[in-house]
Amino acid sequence: MAIIRPFRAIRPRPDLARQVAALPYDVMSTQEARDMVAGNPYSFLHVDKAEIDLDPGIDLYDPQVYQKAKENLQQMIDEGVLQEDRQACLYIYRQTMQGRSQTGIVACCSIDEYLQNKIKKHEYTRADKEQDRINHVNICDANTGPIFLTYRGQFKINQIIAEWTEKLPANHFETEDGILHTVWLIDEQSTLSKLQQLFLEVEDLYIADGHHRCASGVKVGQLRREGNPDYTGEEEFNFFLAVIFPDEDLYIMDYNRVVQDLNGLTQEQFLSRLKTDFIVSRVQSDKPYRPQQIHTFGMYLGGQWYKLESRAGSFDQNDPVARLDVSILQNNLLKPILGIDNPRTDKRIDFVGGIRGLGELERRVQEGMQVAFSMYPTTIQELMDIADADQIMPPKSTWFEPKLRSGLFIHKLS
Repeated sequence: MAIIRPFRAIRPRPDLARQVAALPYDVMSTQEARDMVAGNPYSFLHVDKAEIDLDPGIDLYDPQVYQKAKENLQQMIDEGVLQEDRQACLYIYRQTMQGRSQTGIVACCSIDEYLQNKIKKHEYTRADKEQDRINHVNICDANTGPIFLTYRGQFKINQIIAEWTEKLPANHFETEDGILHTVWLIDEQSTLSKLQQLFLEVEDLYIADGHHRCASGVKVGQLRREGNPDYTGEEEFNFFLAVIFPDEDLYIMDYNRVVQDLNGLTQEQFLSRLKTDFIVSRVQSDKPYRPQQIHTFGMYLGGQWYKLESRAGSFDQNDPVARLDVSILQNNLLKPILGIDNPRTDKRIDFVGGIRGLGELERRVQEGMQVAFSMYPTTIQELMDIADADQIMPPKSTWFEPKLRSGLFIHKLS
C-alpha cells in the first residue's frame, strides 16, 4: 500500500520556471553554485545553498545559512517569483534527456510509511548530512527538494498519466544541459481520487535517490509531532515531497572508479594478481572500453584498456549485494589487491559519474591516478532486490540521470 496525498504546491511563475529550476544542492560545491547563479537572482540555489549569499568563509552548517535560506524563500514568495496553487493537486513531472523520457507523479508521501519500511531504503545516511537538512527543512518550514522514488509500474496508473500528458502543460522549458522539463497539474477530483486508490494497490515504494533528504523530512515530522498536543495525523508535516516514477522509466548510468596508486605493486605484479578472480584480456582498440554485460569491467592502466571478466565462484550468486558488480570489484580487487578497505573514507579512491563519459577516466589517469575501472550500470531490479532484502548497497552504486530539479515544487509544512 502506497499512500499519496495531493498538496498545494508553491511553484515558480511560468515565465520564470527555467531560471528558478536548479540542480540538487548535493551535486555541486559552494563555489560551483556561486558560479551557476551568476546573473540569475531567481535560481533556487539561493534557497537550497544559501551560503552562496553570505561571506565565503562561513561554515556550511552555520545557523545563519538556514536563516538566509528562509529569508530567500520568503522573498521569492513575496515578490511573486513563487506562487502557491489555490487547490491541492497532484502533478506530473516529465524530464526528457537525449530523446528518452521519465514521467512521474509529484505528491506527498507518508512519513509513517517510511517508518514502517513501506518506503524502502538501500543506503545508509550520515548523521551530519541528516542534521543539515533537518535544520534546512525545519527553519524553512518546507520540503524544498523532492525525494526521487520509484515503484513497479502499474498499467492503470500509466494510462492516467498518458491521458493527462495530452493536455496543455503548466510548464515546458529546456535547461542549459539540454534536458526538457514539462509539468502538468491534475486538479480534477475524480482523477485525484482514482490515482490515490491505484497507489494503494502499489505494494512498496523505493528510494532511488535522496536518502538524506527523506530521512531528514521524516525526522522533522517526528519532532513536530512530539511538540504538538493536538496532533491528528493529517498535518502537512506528516508528509514529505516526492516524485514517484515507474521503474521502467528510470535510467541508471555507470558509476566508475579511479585509484591513486597500485598499493606498492608494479603494473606486472598487479596484472598477475588480477588473474586469480578475473579473466584479463587486452582491448584491441584505442577507444575506451564500456562493459556490455554484468560481471565484466573495463580497466585503464598504463595507457591501455583491458577487459576483466569475473571468474565463476568469485562471488555468491544468491546474495543480492555480493553479486553486484560494485561488490565484486570491491571484494575481489579493490580491497584484497589495492588495499582499499573502506571506499567511503579512503582518500586513494574517487568516483566518476557516467554522465562525464569514459574519456574522463582516461584524463584522470593521465593526470596522476594510476588505474581506472569502467562499470556496467547497476539495474533498477538489483536496487529493488536489495531493498526488499532489507540490505544496503555499497557506496556509489547508482548514478541516476537526469537529476530532479529543485524549486519547481515546494511543500509547506504548516
